[in-house]
Parts: sequence; structure tokens; C-alpha cells
Amino acid sequence: MADSGRVKHDSPSSSPGPGRKKVQQSPGSKARYCVHAPGHCFRKVTLTKPTFCHHCSDFIWGIVGFVCEVCNFMSHEKCLKHVRTVCSCMAPTQVQIPVAHCFGPAGQKKRFCCVCRKHLEGSSALRCEVCELHVHSDCAPFSVSDCRFCHQDGGQDIDTYQHHWREGNMSSGARCEVCRRTCSSSDVLAGMRCEWCGITAHASCYIIISSECSLGRLRNMILHPSCVWICSRNFSKMHCYRISENSQHGEMDNLDDVDTQSPVTLKENQPTGSPDTGKQTLKVFDGDDAAKRNQFRLVSIPRIIKNEEVVEAALRAFYIPDEPQDYELQSYGQQGLFTDDIINRNGSPDNKPVFKDTMSDSWVLRAKPRETEVVKIYHRWQKVGVIYISVTAGKNSMVDTVIKDVLSQLGKQNDNPADFNLVEVFMSSKQVQRQVLSGQELLLDKLLEIRKTSLRQMNQTRFYIEESRNRVVQVSLLLGGFPTQLDKEEYAHLLSEHLAIKSHLVTITHVYAEQGAVVLQISCFSEAERIYMLAKDISISGKQLYSLVIPEITQSKLAKGSCPLLVFVNPKSGGLKGREILYSFRKLLNPHQVFELTSGGPLPGLHAFRDVPHFRILVCGGDGTVGWVLGVLESIRHKIACPEPAISIIPLGTGNDLARVLRWGAGYSGEDPYNILVSVDEAEEVQMDRWTILLDAQEMTEDGKENGFLEPPKIVQMNNYFGLGIDAELSLDFHHAREEDPDKFNSRFHNKGVYVKVGLQKLSHTRNLHKDIRLQVDKQDVELPSIEGLIFLNIPSWGSGADLWGSDSDSRFGRPRIDDGMLEVVGVTGVVHMGQVQSGLRSGIRIAQGSYIRITVTKPIPVQVDGEPWIQSPGQIIISAAGPKVCMLRKSKTKQKKQSGSLKEGRSDSPAPSDVTGQPSSSSGMDS
Repeated sequence: MADSGRVKHDSPSSSPGPGRKKVQQSPGSKARYCVHAPGHCFRKVTLTKPTFCHHCSDFIWGIVGFVCEVCNFMSHEKCLKHVRTVCSCMAPTQVQIPVAHCFGPAGQKKRFCCVCRKHLEGSSALRCEVCELHVHSDCAPFSVSDCRFCHQDGGQDIDTYQHHWREGNMSSGARCEVCRRTCSSSDVLAGMRCEWCGITAHASCYIIISSECSLGRLRNMILHPSCVWICSRNFSKMHCYRISENSQHGEMDNLDDVDTQSPVTLKENQPTGSPDTGKQTLKVFDGDDAAKRNQFRLVSIPRIIKNEEVVEAALRAFYIPDEPQDYELQSYGQQGLFTDDIINRNGSPDNKPVFKDTMSDSWVLRAKPRETEVVKIYHRWQKVGVIYISVTAGKNSMVDTVIKDVLSQLGKQNDNPADFNLVEVFMSSKQVQRQVLSGQELLLDKLLEIRKTSLRQMNQTRFYIEESRNRVVQVSLLLGGFPTQLDKEEYAHLLSEHLAIKSHLVTITHVYAEQGAVVLQISCFSEAERIYMLAKDISISGKQLYSLVIPEITQSKLAKGSCPLLVFVNPKSGGLKGREILYSFRKLLNPHQVFELTSGGPLPGLHAFRDVPHFRILVCGGDGTVGWVLGVLESIRHKIACPEPAISIIPLGTGNDLARVLRWGAGYSGEDPYNILVSVDEAEEVQMDRWTILLDAQEMTEDGKENGFLEPPKIVQMNNYFGLGIDAELSLDFHHAREEDPDKFNSRFHNKGVYVKVGLQKLSHTRNLHKDIRLQVDKQDVELPSIEGLIFLNIPSWGSGADLWGSDSDSRFGRPRIDDGMLEVVGVTGVVHMGQVQSGLRSGIRIAQGSYIRITVTKPIPVQVDGEPWIQSPGQIIISAAGPKVCMLRKSKTKQKKQSGSLKEGRSDSPAPSDVTGQPSSSSGMDS
């Protein structure tokens, strides 16, 4: 054939434009309006409702428009010649590197389907958790694996990254990088955006933008894909990105199935009038697989129509951009095509066969047999400068022959063909499937087999030529949920006993005894997959194991001066906001640097970043979540290259006292995640004290003397404050209420309402706390006034932003700071006093300042540390500094927005003399 052996020199990232080689058009496009963009099949239509142009986004005045019969692209007549957007049926030709999507339920924002270009409505909408792909559930099988390439997998090493363009669904007000005009639209799918650097442009402008991507404003905090390595052959993208499967709909398991009789399909394809309207609806299958599954597309056609037009309509329904002359419709269950009982050979003016209404309405779309076929063979050598080679395959063309032909065209004729493989790659939206073809296999028979199974699958299939080298398999799995404080041999015994691991394939590389977790390096894909799946079904000592695929970060490939951001998100905090923030950061950053805390806690992320010399941490959650991360970081500090990563906060809890002090606000209220990341990048580092609390419960005699141990000593870490008495009692009641019905505690407003309610119930309560405890500060006895609650403050914020210490100057005490190595001791006289402090009418009773505290408790008493309450038995409580200070990130004043509930001026929370007290963070027990 004419195209045999021709070398194509298109750039994989370049967009279609004028002057390019002719690309195969969609069905019937020659009989309609031809445009420069490939695949479209435009026809003139009469508009009956307000409509916008998908090219220029302007309103189409008048009643005439032009619509693509395949993808519903709508255009002015004047815009037709300028259209550069590729039709959905040509999407497989635009894929640079096949990467599967991770589909999840769509959010609440208005979005448009990237396949049919229509508005997404109802629960059938899906979105990719990693990129900006939005589709209807019955359009998902016709999207392709064009997600972001976020890591190296050993198959192709890429150092230079190009823009990854996605059309539409952009933020309002986005401006074109070329012409600086607005390029976004809330009415149609319009405009292009790079999903790495975030630049936006018109569809007619982005083709002149340089193809290389710099990763944009956030490049220093993005974990570059070239630095991340993961063996992912046997794992889905959901596993690789540690995306919780319980958040996905069950229907997503069947995304690769062709549409069933979904409401959307019926609404769009069934005739709307009576049987006399001259329309009929056909069930069309695209191959044997769809027929077995009863997965079909509904095609509405006139009752009398040409055969070729029926085939053309069926091709459009399956987004196949081929000519109808190469296909035929076979009645389902019959072998023949259009038997005489359904063909009227004299029914049309031009004496061509016509398709008439029949008893059968189920049909199978088939490709006609071909003697020869031009096959595109793609390769993975960037320096060659071509995308694919076109070769002709005949009846006797074997795979070995095709490999020789391709190598000759690429100038590698001296290479041994036995060192190369021909690989079939099926680029479905949910999973990229690879199959190495045997050298003696007939390529034409392979094509026939794929088309017989599914024409949609054939349209989404590529053939690659690759070197047949043996790849080094190294899969890293983190397994947790084991008993804590065991040694390596004991963990190995548990693995052998419960998982029957093969010691010659599995090596324990890291042990985290305090967290009860181990990291395995596995040199066999099937063994890694077996362990990964089996671990999730095993419990040890009543505790469920968990397993995670962990990426390896190559420290030597990190750019000089880069400081990647490690993000921890607690999706249970802040109602649904945690889930949306998780989704947003996966899109803005590399998903391998975003970790969900419900999947193994902070340990997987800290382990993945263990070799990164300099990184920062962003914690999305309440103060309890921040303390969790700080605690795990402290326990493994000696095992990571960056022992003191600076930590910033997105406040998703109820009180958020620490976030207030560091100026991150009283709570997350929907700020743009991109602006949050910019603020984190510009934030300043400050030091903060941490404290160790030793609770040594002992039996006490009537005269207050110790008389033996009641329980083992308990050690906890404190970041914000420690309370005894009425404050802790309210937190304990709140905690019990939340445990009884946790689903109700999904908003800060409700949580605070419950807190007020339990406070009102304590109005008549009297506890002479000063009679039940003795206090020593820096080894000096301190006489306590008549109080019901005693609170030790490390930060100048308590109970959702209240200034408990007060701002008045006092010669007896120094000005409190978060890094001064001192605790402020404050008393409250009851619930009324606490309410007055919360409202700003009063402050607490200043008692002392000190760095070493000893408390003797003579009766069981409620206590709370950073919102975690319990009943403490009588005994000794010692508070002392917990080693080195921790490094926190404080939001720059220029970036800080005005917030309600800010503290009074005049107090310092850091060494900076020019600073005043920031805004406080989490209240007792309310990290919701």
C-alpha cells in the first residue's frame, strides 16, 4: 500500500494544526463540512434553545449552528475553519504515554463530559482522582488512558516532560497564555489547561506554546515524576496512588463494559415521538464480548435509510473514526448481512439498497475481511524523532517480519531482531493492558481477533516495539497492623506464619517497631500481588493488617534547591471538605506525595520521603491530626534524611488552635487549594516547644502519701495544652457523645453546639479541684486558688481561639511565646468563667510560668491532652520539655486574610519581636 514503510515525524505532544498530514476523518465527514481538526463530522442544524460555540465560547446568535454528530461539538459557521479541537473519536491517536485513570464519584461543581461534551448531571458522573477528566459513567469506556504520567516504571525513562493538556472544566477567569484573553467558560467545554504547570490557553492558541513543561509556580514543591520509581505492572493505579477503594462506587468495576440501557442512553437515543414518527431504535453490539455481556448501544435511525448510513450511525455511537465502507451490520444470531427480507433494492431513487424496519432490532457491527492492512507500530525511543512507523501486514506477515521491517525504517537494521518484542497495548480508560506477541504469530490474524472481540477495543489498541530486556523487579510494600515493639526476627516469623512469604523473593528492608509495621522488598510481581491482597484479609491479635504499595524516590534526580511538599490529609476531618482537598492536591501535585491518613497513618509518607534531604509537610486536619503526625515524625526522626521538616496546617478540625496561632485560620472555608500551596511555599519557619507528660498512677493513702502502683506509667506528648478538672470533663462528655453517634459530628457548627450543650449541663457542678491536687512549678510549691479547672498552655490559644492567659501586662510573668521553653499555668473557676473567657469578657486566673511541672493527684480526675480526654487515676504527673523543638510554618502576614476570632494585639507567639499573637487552634476534643 501507499503508506507502507513511511516514517511519520509528528511530535507526540504537538496539537493538530493546519498544514499537517491528512488524518483519517470520521464517518461521512466527506459528505459534510470538513475542518482542519481531525475526526469531526459537522452538519448544519436549526437551534431551538440558547447555544454557545465550543470554539470561541460566545453565544450563537440566530437559529443556525454546526454540530459534530460524533462528539456534539457546536460551532458558529465563522468558527468552523478555525476549529483545532480533536474529536473524541480520535482521542486514542493523541495519547503520548498510556496511563490509566483512577475513577471516583464526581464532585458537586458544574462540569462537562470530556467525551460527549454534555453537562454532567446526577450520580452517574465520574471523575479521575489524578487529572481533570470528567465523564458520564456510560461515556467512560470511550475515554482512553491519557492520565498524567507521574512516575517511572522501568519501561521508559523520561527526563524532559511536556505539557499534559486537558480541555475545559477550568476555573472561571482563566486567561490564555498567548493572547491574554479569557479562555474559560461555564457554559461549554472550552479552553485548554496543562495539568502540571497550570497554564491555560484557547484551543487555537495552545498549539504555538512550547511543548516542554516547567511544572509552573509550584515546581519546587512538586515531586518531579522523573524522581519517582515504582514497579506497577500487577497493580492498578488505585493501588499505586493508595486511593481508598471504599470511596468508589461499585459500578466502577464495570467501566470497561459498553453502555447498557442507562437512562442517559435511552433519553438520547430513543425516538421521542409515537411509532408513526418514522424512527426506529436498534440495539448494536460492537463484537462478541459485548454480545455475551448484553452490553449494547442504542442507535436511532429513520425507518427507511441507506445501509451505509446505518453503519455510519453505528460507528458514531461507538466513537470509531473509520469509513463505513469497511464495516457491515450482521443481525444478531445470524451470519448473513442484510438478508433479502430486510432489503428493498428498488426503494430508493438512486437504486441503492435501503435498510427497512424489521422484526429484529439487535445487530452486531463487524469489520469486513481485509487482504492487507496498514499497521502503525509505535516505539519508545525519544531521540529518533518519530511517533510511529506504518507497515503493511498481509496474510503471511508474521510478527518477526514486522519487527525487521520496523527496525529497518528506524535505521536499526544492524540490531538483532531477536532482541526486540512487539507488544499489544490496550489503552482502556481504567487499565492499560500489555501483551507480548510471539514471533510466529500472524499479525493480520491478531487484528481480526481483536476486531471480532470488540471494535472499541481495536480503536483503543496500539502496537509498540520494545527491547526485550530483563527488567529488575523491586516492589516495595509496607505492611502494618502487627504487634508493636518486636524485633526483625519476630516480624519475619509472623510474616512466615500468616502470609507464608517466600524468603528467597522477599526481604525485610525496614522495621518500624513503634508503629508495628515493616517494609518488604519483593523481587517477583506475582509474589508481591499475592502478599498485597492476602494481607488485607488477615488479622493478628484482633487487629486487621493493611498493605500499601510504596514508591521509591531517587534522591539523586531531585532538582537542586527543590523542596517537595509531603501532604497528609485526614478525610474524616471537616465533613466532606477533607475528601475534596485530597482530590485537589492529587491534581495540583504529584499524587505520590499526597497521603490519606486513613490508609496507614503518617508512616507510609514519611517512609517514602526518608531519603529526601529537604522537604516540608502539609497536614490537613484538626489539631489531633497534627499531633499524630508530629508523634510519628518524632519516633522515626533518626531514620530519615531530613530530621526536622517544617510543618504547615490546613485547619479541618473544630477548634484548630494551633492553626490559628500560626495564622492558617480558624477553619477551612473553601479557599483555592492552589493559593494555599503558594502560601505554604512563602511561609516562614518558626520553632515550637513540645512537652512530655509522664502520668504515674499510684495508690494514695488518706494523708496523700504514695502506696504502690495502680497501673503502668503512661507517657504522652503535648503540643497545645494540658487540662485537669472542668475543662477536661467537658471534653470527655463531648468525646462520649461523639462515640455514640459519630456520623452527626461532621461540621464545626454542630460540634460547637454539642460542646455548649454539655457545658450547660455542668452549670450546677462544683469541684474543689484545688483540694484534690498539689502543684510544683520548677520545684517550687505553688498555692492554688479556689478553682475547678487547671490548664497548662504551650500556645496562646485555647478552646477555639480563646485568649486564656490574657493580654494585660504583668510584672510577675514574662510575655508568652511558643518557643520560650515555658508553660503558662492558668485556672478557671467553672463553666461560667470558661464561657466568659470564650466570649472575650475575661481571662483566666494566672498562676505560674515554668519549664518543669509536677502535679500530685489524690483522687481520680478528668484530664485532657490536646483534646484527647480520659479519667486519670491518683498519682504523680510530670511535665517536662520533649527534646528538640519542632519546626512549624507560619503563614506570611502579606498572605493572611482577615479572620474572625483573632486574638488581641500585644502578645508574641514566636521569637520575632515584630509579631503579635496569631490565631489559635483546636479546642478540647473537637478534631472532627
